[in-house]
Amino acid sequence: MIADLKPYPEYKESGLPWLGRVPNSWRVVRNGSLFGQRNETGHDELPILEVSLKTGIRVREFKSSARKQVMSDKGKYKRAMKGDVAYNMMRMWQGAVGVSPVNGLVSPAYVVARPYPDVESQFFVALFRTGDYMSEIDNCSRGIVKDRNRLYWGDFKQLLSPCPSPDEQAAIVRFLEWANGRLERAIRAKRKVIALLSEQKQAIIHRAVTRGLPSTGSGQASLSVPLKPSGIPWLGNIPQHWEVRPLKAVCKIQSGITLGKDYAGQTTHEYPYLRVANVQAGHANIAVIKTIRVTEDEALRCALQAGDVLMTEGGDPDKLGRGCVWEGQITPCLHQNHVFAVRPDQLRLEPHFLSALMGTRYARAYFESTAKQTTNLASTNKTKIGQFVVLLPKVSEQQRILSALNEETHPTDIAISRIERETELLREYRTRLVADVVTGKLDVRAAAAKLPEESGDLEPLDGTDALTEGEEETGGESLDTVPEEAER
Repeated sequence: MIADLKPYPEYKESGLPWLGRVPNSWRVVRNGSLFGQRNETGHDELPILEVSLKTGIRVREFKSSARKQVMSDKGKYKRAMKGDVAYNMMRMWQGAVGVSPVNGLVSPAYVVARPYPDVESQFFVALFRTGDYMSEIDNCSRGIVKDRNRLYWGDFKQLLSPCPSPDEQAAIVRFLEWANGRLERAIRAKRKVIALLSEQKQAIIHRAVTRGLPSTGSGQASLSVPLKPSGIPWLGNIPQHWEVRPLKAVCKIQSGITLGKDYAGQTTHEYPYLRVANVQAGHANIAVIKTIRVTEDEALRCALQAGDVLMTEGGDPDKLGRGCVWEGQITPCLHQNHVFAVRPDQLRLEPHFLSALMGTRYARAYFESTAKQTTNLASTNKTKIGQFVVLLPKVSEQQRILSALNEETHPTDIAISRIERETELLREYRTRLVADVVTGKLDVRAAAAKLPEESGDLEPLDGTDALTEGEEETGGESLDTVPEEAER
């Protein structure tokens, strides 16, 4: 059905360079003729809502400290009624906009837009999240610093939007819900396959780095190597000739830079630094690298070296202690204090062997049992990391194990990479489809009329798709707390 979509029979010029031509029956109108501002406070009985960059508006789940702050400021929060559009003034240009699913309260940093009769909010939110429209929003946002530019109500209501008839808006929304449901199910199926392949890979790695490789004899691999008790309840036996040592005995554990430190009166220089968001399981994501100004002494103390094993301080329990080997992709480069740099003595411990060990069930069990736990969050510290017991075969054996693992897991890595690429293509197709439909490039009226009665609503696919503004970086600024000028 999606493949059979065609353009509208007739088009006209919209007068907007970013939009181009629109169907003959569509109008181009100002947002102020579609929405009115709702600026109501004092409804403390309503739940707090938040706008996700990926999934729209949802009821907010609080960390204990954030709950106290919000409860004290709740009288300033704005009411959003079910069906209203709400957007974060500082992140609208990134797609932080959604339709309220319930009556609730949003931060003073948000604008609440009440739809007029015959306006389908979901259609316009889909439009606002297209790449071209977000560029228009960015151009109309105002502020001193680009990353904190705000789209005030007065500017939002002047923006021009393509507007089909109410019936056509409803048809487009129905079609997109159906198409999104089908595409999300396909993506979810691929994510499940990736999860199974990753689990299989981790099982292979766990076996190799905690039990070693099969011994060889008479030209054939023996079934096992001699074992001894490790003394670690959740690990069991290990090869007899392996040592066990606390991590601090074979590694230097380096803390990072605290953001916001005052260097008044001191000479500072600008350096790139790694955040929690840059440290993924098995690799460093350096697509977006921020910089910080610090003194030269501070930079030397927190500088990374090739071969450092990066570990995160905390976050979701399943991400606790996640890490990777820093290969020196950027020089010089520092790291934030929520990321530890573990520097092995490479005469005793290969960095990649340690990184592999950190990804095992054994390491997960240690960090989960020793972590400081709060609601949905866990954190470790330098002391706990240093007490982690490392398994130490000789370096030559570590290298053989790593070589064998690379060979054994290579087909799995290729399969995961292929499926991830397929998943990304599906996401790109979904983005393009939505943009083409809400700007009138494709006519979905006939297809929407033939749709079966089914819901397209699904839960977020994974942690990435569910990411909210305040979750981007541990220790970052809360976007619910804004200067008074944002109240304009």
